Amino acid sequence: MIDNPQADKYANLEYGIRLNVQDGRADQRLIQVYDASAISKPTVNVNPGIGSFVPESMRRYMRTMGFNMDADVATDYLMQVTIKDFHTDWLSGIGWNGTVIMEVKVFDHNRTVVYPATNVAGRANVSGRAQSGTLAQQAINKAYANALADIDWDRVAYFLHRANSPKQEANKQVKGEGDTALEHITVHWRINSRPQGADVEWRVVSQTPEVKNQNGNYLETTPVETTETINIKGLTYNNAGNVQIEIRCSKNGYNTQIKKFSLLSIIDDNNVSTMFNLVKDE
Repeated sequence: MIDNPQADKYANLEYGIRLNVQDGRADQRLIQVYDASAISKPTVNVNPGIGSFVPESMRRYMRTMGFNMDADVATDYLMQVTIKDFHTDWLSGIGWNGTVIMEVKVFDHNRTVVYPATNVAGRANVSGRAQSGTLAQQAINKAYANALADIDWDRVAYFLHRANSPKQEANKQVKGEGDTALEHITVHWRINSRPQGADVEWRVVSQTPEVKNQNGNYLETTPVETTETINIKGLTYNNAGNVQIEIRCSKNGYNTQIKKFSLLSIIDDNNVSTMFNLVKDE
């Protein structure tokens, strides 16, 4: 048995997660140090074995918290857990001392690391008879529960959640997969010209290496009244101040005009509104 976590804390996340647990213990003995006797020590049994118990119990733990386990192989994130230590010791004057150490790493659905390898640890002391296998098991169990609680579940859930506002995920980068708040912003375009009937194009002009410049994209002829979403790869809320949207307005017999708008302002205002007063080409 392990302690129950807070139920449904992470319900309604946009993405599911898969769990892969590997046993990477260099020493697989459940009792490694026992200074109560040089001749014998109690037997500690783990049933099922560590390789089955940890993934099964961790899945239950995560489901209780609301994580959507094994939802969609195409979009699920992957949580890789490596067991590095799982044992208990008997130390005179201390009692049974359980230790569980695991390495946790999270990948997105493109198998890019989003949560770099981090060690989590749980330790627990249980006083009592040195000959008690039951107390030894209790120490391991409490240490394992503490190790699970040591995982930064808020950070894991962050990657599976799309915030309501780009400011809440200021460094989350657009990858064209619809998992950022930026990609779900609706921008209203209101562009007109005198005279009307001018062609309108727009393109991305970037001063940050994370976002590439783009060639012109034809919008339509003035008057323009439309809504568009933002799908500019590499864009984040924090680097949007270094990116501009350039709007070009052209009509036969008139000089072409260009205006530039800060993408950060467009994101904050959800609006692009301008008037081009065209001048005849004489």
